[in-house]
Amino acid sequence: MQFEAVKPDRLYIKVANQLSRFISEGKIKPGQKFPAERDLAERLGVSRPTVREAMIALELQGVIEIRTGSGIYVTKKRPKLEVKDKGIGPFEILETRMLLEPEACALAATRITDEQLQQLRQTYREMEEEEKQEDASEQADWKFHNIIANASQNSAFFAVVDWLWELRNQSELHTAFSERIRREGIHPILEDHQAIIDALAARDPDAARNAMRRHLENASEAAATHFNNPL
Repeated sequence: MQFEAVKPDRLYIKVANQLSRFISEGKIKPGQKFPAERDLAERLGVSRPTVREAMIALELQGVIEIRTGSGIYVTKKRPKLEVKDKGIGPFEILETRMLLEPEACALAATRITDEQLQQLRQTYREMEEEEKQEDASEQADWKFHNIIANASQNSAFFAVVDWLWELRNQSELHTAFSERIRREGIHPILEDHQAIIDALAARDPDAARNAMRRHLENASEAAATHFNNPL
C-alpha cells in the first residue's frame, strides 16, 4: 500500500473551486460578467489578493477571460472537476515581500558598503538592458534585491528574500501571470529602483524603507490593473 502526503489546499484553490462549481451549475453563465473584485472578496470572506489568484487559476484553465479595461467574463469552456494547485501566487508573494523588504532595506542603509553600492548601480544598468529584451527573465531584478538583503548583514533577511524569489520561479501561477502582464506592457519600474539606490547611497534608513515600500506597492498596483480593479 502506497500512501501520499496530505497537503492542505491553498485558499485561492478553495475559492477557485467554489467559483468553478457556480459556473458548472449555471449560476454564472457563459458570457456573464463576474461581480467586482471587492464584492467577491466580501461575499467569500477572503482578501482581494486571494480572489485575484483564484481568477488567475481559472484564467489558466480557460474557464474565464480577463479583459483588461472591461472586466472578468465566463467563457464557454466547461470547468474541470477540480482546480489544481499551481504554487503560491504573485500577490501573496508581494504581500510577504512588503512586510519584509522595506525593513531589510532600512537596515541595509546603515550597513551597505561602497562596493555593494557599486554592485547595485551595475545591476541597475543590467536591468535596463534586460528590459529591452522581449522575453526578459528578471534575473537582474532578483540580483538587485538580493544585494540589498545581503547588505543588511542579516543572514535571515537574505535567506528569506532569496527564498521568496525562488518561490516566484517555482510557481506556475506566478510564471504564467508574469508572462501575461509583461505582454500587456507591465514591467519592473526602473525609476523605483533608482530611488532605492539614492536612499541607500545617502545612508538614510527612513528614505530607504519608504523607497522600497513604494516600489513594492507600485508593483502590486501595476499587476492589479490586469483585473481592471485598482487597489
